[in-house]
This record gives sequence, structure tokens and C-alpha cells, in this order.
Amino acid sequence: MADVVLLSTADWDHPLWTNKQHVACALAAEGERVLYVESLGLRSVQAKTQDFRRILRRLILGLRFLRAVRPGIWVLSPLVLPGGSHGLALRLNRLIVRFSISLACWLLRFRSPWLWTYNPLTLLYLPLKGFGLSIYHAVDAVQEQPCMPRSLIESQEARLCRSVDQVFTTSPYLAERLARHTDRICYEPNVADRDHFSAAMALRRDPGFVDPPELAGIPEPRIGFVGAISNYKLDFGLIRTVALLHPDWQFVFIGPQSEGEPSTDLSQLCGLSNVHWLGPQPYRQLPRFLAAFQCAWLPLQCNPYTRAMFPMKFFEYLFAGLPVVSTRIHALRSFEAICCLCPPDPLEFSRQLQRVLRGDGPSLETRLSGIEGYTYAGRTRRMLKLLRSQGKCAG
Repeated sequence: MADVVLLSTADWDHPLWTNKQHVACALAAEGERVLYVESLGLRSVQAKTQDFRRILRRLILGLRFLRAVRPGIWVLSPLVLPGGSHGLALRLNRLIVRFSISLACWLLRFRSPWLWTYNPLTLLYLPLKGFGLSIYHAVDAVQEQPCMPRSLIESQEARLCRSVDQVFTTSPYLAERLARHTDRICYEPNVADRDHFSAAMALRRDPGFVDPPELAGIPEPRIGFVGAISNYKLDFGLIRTVALLHPDWQFVFIGPQSEGEPSTDLSQLCGLSNVHWLGPQPYRQLPRFLAAFQCAWLPLQCNPYTRAMFPMKFFEYLFAGLPVVSTRIHALRSFEAICCLCPPDPLEFSRQLQRVLRGDGPSLETRLSGIEGYTYAGRTRRMLKLLRSQGKCAG
């Protein structure tokens, strides 16, 4: 058994769970104890209500210091200055982070814990000395997000890769890019919670299943998207054109708006009667919504951020039994046999969506057989096996 300090870039109770929360749960399920350290605020604060709410939330949770959220998982919310990566703010944040983590480890009786970090600026805040093993899990090209300190992230990420014992990446492009800095690198693609999302298939087969009330009045066919609704990820122009071409199709979006990009502008999609915004929904309820969709899509932009990403929702859709139409991004090319990939062209998206709505895309059996093994439990066990084979840890 190992004690793990997981340095996250996402808050524990964010409505859209990411690798960080899922990996913490998977590690705990394997018998490890996890201290989950919430986001240290990579980007600077924007004059938006959303950011002010996050600051207030952090103040409230920070005063509680340490809280148990699940068996074997504790959450720490350091009271840091958002975007404080230079000068006096950095010195203060460094002091707060080191003291908070040290005190939490002492209270939890962690001994020579592992550091499992998602933060490319980790070495600005924490030395690796004192950790039994250090892992950097690269899941996004965060420097490509709006309002991020690009040059600082790139230089510190390179330094981190050279310093840690192991680097994991969730996309082939990230593996190629970071391999310039280390040979201790392993590509493990994003996965999904199979048990959670496959419940959608059981609901769909249940003759007594009733659509969620939020979908009342929205006729079929429903084409669904679940995730962060941000301009730097989604192609709003493509979405608008496809929606106008097919007024009889209903496009349902579930998730927070302007996530990671306070300047996201949805005005070009407002007023379309067949585009529906349901906002974030509880994670536990997502299978019910997916069960009510006829297909799912990923109308992504083609840009430096999406080139490095592997959308978690891809496997979530597939485990829910839905056919998937997506922009042909780098990470999904090897999965073309189980989905429909196309350029970000409205006419091609229309053809592929029409194809799967007719039932002419890859069969359900083909889709499910192609994702066998892409689960958090399976991936975590492979990661732990690799880490323990290095001989630096006895857990």
C-alpha cells in the first residue's frame, strides 16, 4: 500500500469529473491512501462572477483544511493566490502549499508518500525531495488554454519531466512532445467509468424508463454533448450550421459554459430552437440523459489544444451504448473503426450524423468490443505495475 499526494488542477466537487478525481478513486480502490490537493489556480483571476464564486468557495473550504470525501481519500484546499506564479505571490503560495501538504501528511500519518501531479508548475511550489516516488500525469496541453502563462508552463513542464521518476500521458501527441525531455514516459489513453456509464444501456432497454424532466418537450432524434462548453474546444460555427441544416434534429448540451475561458461567446447559437442548453447536471444522473439520446457528438475545433487532447467523453459515450461522430483529432484516429470521424466541415458532419441515426454506422457489438479494457481500474493497475517494477517503492 502506498500513500499518494495527488496534486490536481481540478477541484474535487467540480460538476465535470476529470482524470484527477477518477484516478484518486481508482487508487483508493486498489488500497492506496490519497491526499487530493485541489487546484492551485494556474491562470490569473478574471473579472467574472464565476471566478469570484470560486474564490469564495476556496476560502470557505480552506478554513476547513482537511476533509474526508471517500474511504481512503482526503481533500486539501490550500488558500493560495490564483495565478500567483511570480514574485511575492509565488513565495507566499510556495510557503502555503508546502506547509499545508506537510501538515496534512503528518495528520494522516503518511510516510514517504508518492507525488502524483497534474500541475506542470509543480516544481515552483514543491521540491521532489521527501517523496518516495514522483509521477507527472500529463492530460492536456494546458498552456494552450486562454489566460495561461504559456512560456512559464512550457519551461516548467520540461523541467518537471526531466526531474520526476515517471511521466504518463493521455494522448500520443503529448507523448511525442514530452519525449524530448525524458525517456521515462508511457502513453496510457484516457478511459471511462464503465460501470457508471453502461447503466445507460440498461435504462434504454427498460420499458419503464422515463426521460429526465429536463428533456420534456424535446423530441427525438436527440444528439447529445456532455462536457465543458468553451470556445477554445468546441466549433460553434460548425454547430450553428449543422443545426440550421437540420431543424428536425435536436442538439442537447450538458455542462458548464465558459469553463476555462471566461470570454466564451455563445451568441451565435442563441435563438436556435433546436439547440438546447441544460447546464451542468449531477454526475450520477448522466447515464439517464445519455439513455435518452440517439447519438453523441464531439464537434471540436482543430487547434493546438485539441491536437493534444484525448476527450474523456469519447469512451463515456461508447460505454453508454451511443454511436459517436467526432472531429478527426489526433488522438482518436486509431479508433476510427468504432466511431465516425470527419473534418470540421458541416456537410460532412451532417452526412455522418445522418448515417448513424439511420443505424448505418459501426454496430453496438463492434463499438463495445473496441473499448474493452479502457477502464480506470484497468489503466490504474497497469500504471501501478509499471511504477512498482521500477524498484523504487515497496508498496
